[in-house]
Amino acid sequence: MDIDAWVWWLIGAAALGIPLVLTAMPEFGMLAVGAVAAAVTASLDGGIVLQVLVFAVVSVALIAVVRPIAARHLAQRPQLATGVEALKGRQAVVLERVDGSGGRIKLAGEVWSARALDTGQTYEVGQEVDVVDIDGATAVVM
Repeated sequence: MDIDAWVWWLIGAAALGIPLVLTAMPEFGMLAVGAVAAAVTASLDGGIVLQVLVFAVVSVALIAVVRPIAARHLAQRPQLATGVEALKGRQAVVLERVDGSGGRIKLAGEVWSARALDTGQTYEVGQEVDVVDIDGATAVVM
């Protein structure tokens, strides 16, 4: 029984998919796509030289183009702050006197316990303060 070349290329693509899943290295996926492109070339009666050339060109092109783009996206910090990170830097209004030991503020429509960053500083009712940190369930203000 003679197996066609395109079948071998698909077997190679599947074999490259295994380390992709096990190692999470996207380069194996790009090589697998190159093998699929070579399988298509083989199914269209392309010679072995053309098959290898298509495999090499597609694989190298994907690695050269996609890998830097993916690395750039992984290196970027999220543009949208969420959770307590989104509250840092916001302004709040003092509801109960805030000093180094405690108090209450209205922050983003909610009532929060708060304490002054500078333990000697006090903020009176109605005064606007800046949230510099969130410590557990307490806003640290100045």
